[in-house]
Amino acid sequence: MSANDRPTGQQQTSTAVAESAFLKACRREPVPHTPVWFMRQAGRSLPEYLKLREGIPMLDSCMRPDLVTEITLQPVRRHKVDAAIFFSDIVVPLRAVGVDLDIKPGVGPVIGQPIRTRADLDRLRLLEPDDVTYVTEAVGTLVGELGATPLIGFAGAPFTLASYLVEGGPSRNHEHTKALMYGDPDLWADLLDRLADITAAFLKVQIEAGASAVQLFDSWAGALAPSDYRRSVLPASAKVFDAVAGYGVPRIHFGVGTGELLGLMGEAGADVVGVDWRVPMDEAGRRVGPGRALQGNLDPAVLFAPREAVETKAREVLDAARDLPGHVFNLGHGVLPSTDPDALTRLVEFVHTETAR
Repeated sequence: MSANDRPTGQQQTSTAVAESAFLKACRREPVPHTPVWFMRQAGRSLPEYLKLREGIPMLDSCMRPDLVTEITLQPVRRHKVDAAIFFSDIVVPLRAVGVDLDIKPGVGPVIGQPIRTRADLDRLRLLEPDDVTYVTEAVGTLVGELGATPLIGFAGAPFTLASYLVEGGPSRNHEHTKALMYGDPDLWADLLDRLADITAAFLKVQIEAGASAVQLFDSWAGALAPSDYRRSVLPASAKVFDAVAGYGVPRIHFGVGTGELLGLMGEAGADVVGVDWRVPMDEAGRRVGPGRALQGNLDPAVLFAPREAVETKAREVLDAARDLPGHVFNLGHGVLPSTDPDALTRLVEFVHTETAR
């Protein structure tokens, strides 16, 4: 082999990432151990995160590449997880295209002018890469820092983004959202189609900068009946997944309270379907069907129990997932803010040890 034929450091790193336990599990290939990462692992419960964020509003922290990089790396250093999740928020692309919004502590995203008419929709422009140069910079830096650890890109799904835009903020019942969906299906379809384009553009920026996988978060999809999801939501989610299919990176789809929608979420085009804690992994596998890996699904509240109880419940998840062709261990939702970080570190070690092959 000549010097010119030898793989570069960058090529070697890329190969190591591709052969990581996380990506192999996403591809339903044999793994040396069940890979682990946690939703909302970047931030929330870590004291180093809280110290770094002191006095800095959430959206500002998402738009500073130095903070995004450090916050994304913190749980990888501390917990030794098998993948990093890009630190961001689902409303970042909306802010980037000019939506008047803010994330209020203890409340969540609040929209200045909700979208409920055709004229409102006309204000919602498409996303361009130049709108989020800070994302490109942060992802590029992270890929270099992470080495063989894959980086997961991040975006909110069209339905959940639409819910925030139509409601004007978080909602328990989604009454304005469903009123628009049922009362003006043409406007609703156009809104979700526009959001699908924005979301796809946001994910493309992350993939082209070096993200090895992407996850679409549909936080509020569990508020829908399966027939409404199929008719009014699935086409937009499918458009997002189709738009990034050509990159060849695993696509993960996660929602909360979506046990009745798991099969449909798989139909939307995900390679990996996330499962919350309400449905056992083996039953989730039956609902999703063949050809897709699964991710999940320990109840985040279990981490407040004694160590032995955490390990018992984690073992139940692993046992239920034993016959799945691909399993990524995760919580059934995000890390709760008051979680003991050491409990997460111990959980990662337990899963790795328990499943070592």
